[in-house]
Formats: sequence, structure tokens, C-alpha cells
Amino acid sequence: MRRRTALTALAAALPLAAASCGAPSENAAGASGEGETLVVGATAVPAGEILAFVRDELAADAGLDLKITEYSDYIAPDTALAEGELDANLYQHEPFLEEFNAGNGADLVAVQDVYLPPLGLYSNGVGDPDDLPDGAEVAVPNDPTNEYRALLLLQEGGLLTLSEDAEESSFSLSDIEENPRDLEFREVEAAQLPRSLDDVDAAVVNNNYAQDAGLSPTEDAILVEELEGSPYVNVLAARSDNADDPRITTLAELLTAPETVKFIEEEYQGSVIPVAAG
Repeated sequence: MRRRTALTALAAALPLAAASCGAPSENAAGASGEGETLVVGATAVPAGEILAFVRDELAADAGLDLKITEYSDYIAPDTALAEGELDANLYQHEPFLEEFNAGNGADLVAVQDVYLPPLGLYSNGVGDPDDLPDGAEVAVPNDPTNEYRALLLLQEGGLLTLSEDAEESSFSLSDIEENPRDLEFREVEAAQLPRSLDDVDAAVVNNNYAQDAGLSPTEDAILVEELEGSPYVNVLAARSDNADDPRITTLAELLTAPETVKFIEEEYQGSVIPVAAG
């Protein structure tokens, strides 16, 4: 497929049920002692894989005992962090974190920028956005933050125009000002977007779910976000009351260490862009 690059941003939202790959440790809530296990929540790809590399290759030498709890949605990791079941999580960008805080009275904070996962427009039927027919049905994420981001991508691709008053936190499809192709939009839970490709003309898919489905932003997307200047960098997040935990500081350093940067570059071949230390 031919890829067209659009200038915008990235990463993450969904239902409340988590598919955890392990129960949080008993010392996760508020623990900050050296030698205690640091429990970090993540979606499987790429966050879980990046954390697994750090755990297996770097953590022991740094004196860090790291446990990874994987989730299949975007809400449960923040809920678990806010409630003290996790020490930190890695999977979301800061606008999504702020939306969670506002909607849940939480006080989660971004500790470290880690990587940039580009959002992409995918299609089983066409190889270029210009080939989408008038009236084409396009699936988009059903949460305001990622729906806004998805429509920004389509706007940068010349498919529509959003109202100047559109705001990420309260975005809805009514904020579309011009839709010359009469595109129809189907709002879908983010995890289900890859499956929707058989039923719609195109779908805007978050990076982690695209990779889970074997889709590559650099090879398969017909429209993809530019990363430069993006506000959608995925972050290591913690609570305000434990953000200074030395174990979390150590993890932040390891996630941006040269070894981790090299792993991300080689493993994802441009589909995920690491944030280099310093």
C-alpha cells in the first residue's frame, strides 16, 4: 500500500474490563522501599514488550525488581494506578491521562516521555485516501480524545475540516464543519477497530491495536501521523504521591537508556519511535 504522511499526533481509550496477566503485588500501593517489587501496568504492544525488555535485560543490574501487569483496555490501567494497585503504568499519552484525571477525580502525573506510536488510517479496499468513495464509512475510536485525534488525522489528509472551536476534551462528530466526501463515521471501541476493517471502507486505528493485529503504520497505513511536535508521546505515569519514588526514577532512566532505544528501533522498525535519553 502507498503511505501518505499527515502532520499531527498520537496514542489511546476503551471499556473498563481488564485482561490482566498477573495480579498486582501486595506492596504496590504506596510502596517506595528499595528492593520492593515495582508493579507497572501496560497494554501488551508495544508497552508490555518494552517493559519486558527492561525487566529481562536491564532491571537486575540497576537493582530494580520489576513486575508487569498487562491489560487489554485503556481505562483499567489508570483505575488500578489511581487505586494503588499499581505503582506506575505505561501505555497512554498525556492528553488521555489528563482526561482520565478530570473525569475521575484522580491525580495521575506523567513522569517520563518514552515513545511515540503513530495513529494510522487503514483500509482493506483502497491504497490511498483519495480513492475512498463518496459516502465511505470510516471507523474511528469512540472516546473523545482519540476520536479528536483521528479526525485531526483525516483533516490533515484533506478529507474533512473541523470547527475552529473543537476541543479535545469534549469533541464529538458534530464538530465536523466540512465533509465534502460525505464520509460516514462509525464510533467503535479502540480494541475492536482492526476487526472493523472487514465491515467499513477504512478505520483509524491506535498503534498498539494495529500492531496486535499485524498492521504496520509504516507499511500498511494509507495515512499516518507525523511524529515531530506531537503531543501524543506515550508516558510513564505514576500518582502524584509516588512520582518521586526512586524505583520509578530508575525505571524512567532505563526506559530511555541507549539499550532500550536500540531495542525499540530494531524491534519496531519505525512503527514506534523511542524518546532518547536527554
